[in-house]
Amino acid sequence: METNGGYVQCAGGSLGEHRHICAFFNDFDEQHRVLRSFIKQGFERGDKAFHIVDPGLWEDHLKRLAEAGIDVERAMGTGQLELRRWQERLLAR
Repeated sequence: METNGGYVQCAGGSLGEHRHICAFFNDFDEQHRVLRSFIKQGFERGDKAFHIVDPGLWEDHLKRLAEAGIDVERAMGTGQLELRRWQERLLAR
């Protein structure tokens, strides 16, 4: 999967070629409000997304991605979007 390079906007700032975000939010609404444009722009550019999601918010997360204009089924099918539940996370030590 190739990316288009260039800059991506997030939370009022520009991110360069290497785009990785780790952020903390007060609630789920704030999370999606802040990250929605970043996520959507990344998908439009062909970037891959990896989301670790609270199992209780799994369906809501998918719904909000779809509401942002992301074809969730297609993105998951191509590997562009990878979702993991909290207990499934595989992080390097």
